[in-house]
Amino acid sequence: MNEKQMKILGWVATFMSVMMYVSYFPQIMDNLSGHKGNFVQPLVAAINCSLWVYYGLFKKERDIPLAAANAPGIIFGLITAITAL
Repeated sequence: MNEKQMKILGWVATFMSVMMYVSYFPQIMDNLSGHKGNFVQPLVAAINCSLWVYYGLFKKERDIPLAAANAPGIIFGLITAITAL
């Protein structure tokens, strides 16, 4: 793959990662309506995403797509975990 194709692949993968975490929204709605789910998986996902965002932003050459792909996981993972309690 050439550099342009790799960049496109990176942004498509970023979009799919964001969609993966946005997919927590139905579980959040279920949690809020009283059908509580398990809090462990979204909490672990939020911690994992926090580490990846930190890595992407603070390594020598920043990796913005990596950080952007994982940032929603922090927010949606924490919201899902909290509402499941």
